[in-house]
Amino acid sequence: MASASYHISNLLEKMTSSDKDFRFMATNDLMSELQKDSIKLDDDSERKVVKMILKLLEDKNGEVQNLAVKCLGPLVSKVKEYQVETIVDTLCTNMLSEKEQLRDISSIGLKTVIGELPPASSGSVLAASVCRKITGRLTSAIAKQEDVSVQLEALDIMADMLCRQGSSLLNFHPSILSCLLPQLMSPRLAVRKRTIIALGHLVMSCGSLVFVDLMDHLLSELSRNDSMSTTRTYIQCIAAISRQAGHRIGEYLEKVIPLVVKFCSIDDDELREYCLQAFESFVRRCPKEVYPHVPTIVSICLKYLIYDPNYNYDDEDEEENSMDADGTDEDYQGSEDEYSDDDDMSWKVRRAAAKCLDAVVSTRHEMLPEFYRTVSPALIGRFKEREENVKADVFHAYLSLLKQTRPSQSWLCDSDTVKQGDTPLSMLQSQVPMIVKALHRQLKEKSVKTRQCCFNMLTELVNVLPGALTQHIPSLVPGIIFSLNDKSSSSNLKIDALSCLHVILCAHQPQVFHPHVHVLVPPVVACVGDPFYKITSEALLVTQQLVKVIRPLDQADSFDASPYVHDLFACTLRRLKAADIDQEVKERAITCMGQVICNLGDRLGPDLQPTLQIFLERLRNEITRLTAVKALTLVAGSPLRVDLRPVLGDAVPILASFLRKNQRALKLGTLAALEVLVRSYGDAATPAMIDAVLAELPPLLSESDMHVSQTAVGFLTTLATAHPDSLAKIGGAILPELIALVRSPLLQGGALCAVLEFFQALVSAGTPGLGYLDLLRMLTGPVYAQSAALAHKQSYYSVAKCVAALTRACPEEGPAVVGQFIRDVKSPNSSDPVRLLALLSLGEVGHHADLSGQPELKAVVLDAFSSASEEVKSAASYALGSISVGNLPEYLPFVLQEILAQPKRQPYVESVWALLLKHCECTEEGTRNVVAECLGKLTLIDPAMLLPRLKGYLLSGSSYARSSVVTAVKFTISDQPQAIDPLLKNCIGDFLKTLEDPDLNVRRVALVTFNSAAHNKPSLIRELLDTVLPHLYNETKVRKELIREVEMGPFKHTVDDGLDIRKAAFECMYTLLDSCLDRLDIFEFLNHVEEGLKDHYDIKMLTFLMLARLSALCPSAVLQRLDRLVEPLRATCTTKVKANSVKQEFEKQDELKRSAMRAMAALLTIPEAEKSPLMSEFQSQISSNPELAAIFDSIQKDSSSTNMESMDIS
Repeated sequence: MASASYHISNLLEKMTSSDKDFRFMATNDLMSELQKDSIKLDDDSERKVVKMILKLLEDKNGEVQNLAVKCLGPLVSKVKEYQVETIVDTLCTNMLSEKEQLRDISSIGLKTVIGELPPASSGSVLAASVCRKITGRLTSAIAKQEDVSVQLEALDIMADMLCRQGSSLLNFHPSILSCLLPQLMSPRLAVRKRTIIALGHLVMSCGSLVFVDLMDHLLSELSRNDSMSTTRTYIQCIAAISRQAGHRIGEYLEKVIPLVVKFCSIDDDELREYCLQAFESFVRRCPKEVYPHVPTIVSICLKYLIYDPNYNYDDEDEEENSMDADGTDEDYQGSEDEYSDDDDMSWKVRRAAAKCLDAVVSTRHEMLPEFYRTVSPALIGRFKEREENVKADVFHAYLSLLKQTRPSQSWLCDSDTVKQGDTPLSMLQSQVPMIVKALHRQLKEKSVKTRQCCFNMLTELVNVLPGALTQHIPSLVPGIIFSLNDKSSSSNLKIDALSCLHVILCAHQPQVFHPHVHVLVPPVVACVGDPFYKITSEALLVTQQLVKVIRPLDQADSFDASPYVHDLFACTLRRLKAADIDQEVKERAITCMGQVICNLGDRLGPDLQPTLQIFLERLRNEITRLTAVKALTLVAGSPLRVDLRPVLGDAVPILASFLRKNQRALKLGTLAALEVLVRSYGDAATPAMIDAVLAELPPLLSESDMHVSQTAVGFLTTLATAHPDSLAKIGGAILPELIALVRSPLLQGGALCAVLEFFQALVSAGTPGLGYLDLLRMLTGPVYAQSAALAHKQSYYSVAKCVAALTRACPEEGPAVVGQFIRDVKSPNSSDPVRLLALLSLGEVGHHADLSGQPELKAVVLDAFSSASEEVKSAASYALGSISVGNLPEYLPFVLQEILAQPKRQPYVESVWALLLKHCECTEEGTRNVVAECLGKLTLIDPAMLLPRLKGYLLSGSSYARSSVVTAVKFTISDQPQAIDPLLKNCIGDFLKTLEDPDLNVRRVALVTFNSAAHNKPSLIRELLDTVLPHLYNETKVRKELIREVEMGPFKHTVDDGLDIRKAAFECMYTLLDSCLDRLDIFEFLNHVEEGLKDHYDIKMLTFLMLARLSALCPSAVLQRLDRLVEPLRATCTTKVKANSVKQEFEKQDELKRSAMRAMAALLTIPEAEKSPLMSEFQSQISSNPELAAIFDSIQKDSSSTNMESMDIS
């Protein structure tokens, strides 16, 4: 401590030296001392340091002054509060000084101090008191209006402070407002501009009274409209407020927009520009309130988009060929300069109109068809705009339109909507010729920026409508080649041109390009040789695509590729050989060469083998091995049967060694490569090679990574068919791992199918010691040994499926095994696991083979229905159903007859239908659900006849029958197209009318069905949303009459019978966010989300998820409601559980807190959310509570790591 203060007092002494270099060095050393965390100053040192730094701010030498200002930052956080106030006082006084240099340095000093204060959300007392001190001095400096430069500095600092610390100055907001408003009429435009910035920051944190005063003042001044100059300022101010606090200005738009519309018609270009900018901010920031005015705004924008009074666009000019056009441009140059930017401000109006259209198009998905009718032709017509900046904005607006049209939403590709012919996509398709004609001319422009815009546009167009340019390739190719060959092109332009060409090549049929290959290949080959790595890398992608174009392997083709083979091969080889190039180029050169060999390998002659040797080198290199493995897979799978034999001996052992590496992508890639090699070159694989691979497989067959296991099993299956004699080796280590995999409860789907295929291939190969009975014993052994029953029910199903697969492959073994299983079920000595397995195996075998030759089978399975074990019963019902599928005429009548005879055993269409209907009024819900599923699946067999019948039962007097019928509809909906879809679409409305049913349960079931439709096939319900949503929202309300008290001994317990239906309603709302967002009134939706945030635990959890989703999908709407949404989150986080509660209560509350914090973190991703006073207050509450702060930190870390992962995946 003593040494530090001694060192500092030394520095202070040097600062008084007359030599400026001494002063400079001492100040620099002090700066580095202050930046150390460990430094502690006593009161005396503090005072001296502060005094000295303030003195140095007035130093004669500018460099010393600059350093002294920089010292203020670290100093503020190291000294006590009263010293900070001294600093601030002095700086404020100096700001009003006569000396200009001192004023400048003091204002920089104040900004530094404000920047160093802890943010308002931390609740720091120091920050608040310092800001209050500064505010008083600043408001008087602004109000005096003596010296404009002082005023400007004061306004700048005021804006900075309101931005950072606005919420801690609430009491000063009225006085700040009253000092700022007069400045809007200042004679100096710079003062007005900075006042507007300060007001923009003020409205983000001010209370509602101050906001009302401000808006009233602006509206009354606008209505008076004293002078054009102030009117411009007021409109700019309203636009700034809307940008900063759009969620607050919404309710004033009814008054504001008519005024702004009126001012658009006044002949003043600057005013028009500001009006259009105001429209743009309204559209982006007040989506709901601006909605009725959008048509007006669009028509104004379209009018001013073509507003160019000083220039005559000659129509004949359009038709001339481009060479003449280029010539005429030269002539115009001179005359254009005469009135260029000084007199002609109309370009600013056009730019503002284009930007406003961009905003409208980006925020109004539901108006797309209208935009294609009116906005699209207007924008295409303006691609010829003469001002480059305006042209870029016109292009950007059209890009936004294309992005909105991208058929990412399932409903855009719905078959029914496409037939109607006026979908956005079909309208765009009809405008493609206009777009191409307009772009054709722009692609030859000198301006690099314009050509880049054209390439972005073509890329997006092809992404939205693959194949759209099929007819227009001849008119676009010259433009692309012009940019690739142009010596003056920037590298970015070449990269854009190449990536555009790549997208076009990928999205169209190869034949379209055949007439142009001779002109495309030379410039692309030249780009592969370009010294700049990014151009090379992009050009290699194009080359790879060109190879597929000149010789497509998947279709017969008469195009002669031979003239181009050498050039494409040579340029790729040069890049493949180079060791000292960028990683991306290395990888793309390997992939491109893989494609060249795959498609043109038979034309390479003597060059082929040396190239394959290079591939081997790349396989041995850790950095390029994964790419080389993928390229090798491509070559090995080529239908040209390229000769890989010379390299197999070296390649296979290297590949085998990759299987023990940790990199998952490498394992999967290698297994795929090995499988293709064994399939295509099995005869060349030596036993030694195969043994090397087999040795690495056992660790890969594990339930910890099912995808890797599936790929490994797939490789073994290929090996069993291509190389059956190598299977003798798998008995030792591989088969036990595989059997363990079969018993894993996680085995299902693709992995299970792969295992079944392998067992069939294995038993068909006839390897000694691995015959049918050997394998059967391995699979079923543990169950029969009774020492170790299988741990999980799922394992019995998997083993039974394997038994059936083996039996299908060896049908002659079938009868004996089936006989054995029947004896096992029948035997009184069999344990339950043995019966379970035997019944399931009978079912699986009977599903694919007719077992009617087994006379005892029916009786044995039926007896199992009366077993004491529930699992054996369910296995018996599964077995009976599966066996019936094997021979319907024999077994189905038997099943039906049994159901009729024995009402307790509830496992041709007419009889099944009649039987099911008998049970659909059963009081037991489990039975009704099974009946409903059967009814639904049965309806799919003959929808035209059965769906109207189902509909008829909606009128049934029994609520049970109605609920069964509505549930049945749920089982007819799937995410795949089906024959029933058009019929369902016509009548699903009738089924959803049950949302008005008097019975609570029927309404709940209707919501579940609606949710299933919204999730799997939104097109069914999109048109019904207007009628369904009010009923849906109605079910989100808490109903007092459904809450009852139940006495449990001495305690009273509240039961809410309406909870399940509310939960179902909120689940529907969550689903609609994904599938029908464009059809929702988001503000109405938010009202109900807001209610849900205060509801029961389960519903809170759902609405927290919705909030997070909404923050990403429609941030501006959420921002408008932020204050109302934050309050319930805060209440959840601050709720305390009673001390004597059970453990589950504490766990639930913790989970709620975490979930609320996740929603909070999502809200904070909305730009400007943290500027809301309530939000910043909540943040400071979290940071001051250690428990909440810890949870919040961990959530933020999680979300940032998830973002990183999703970036990796993409």
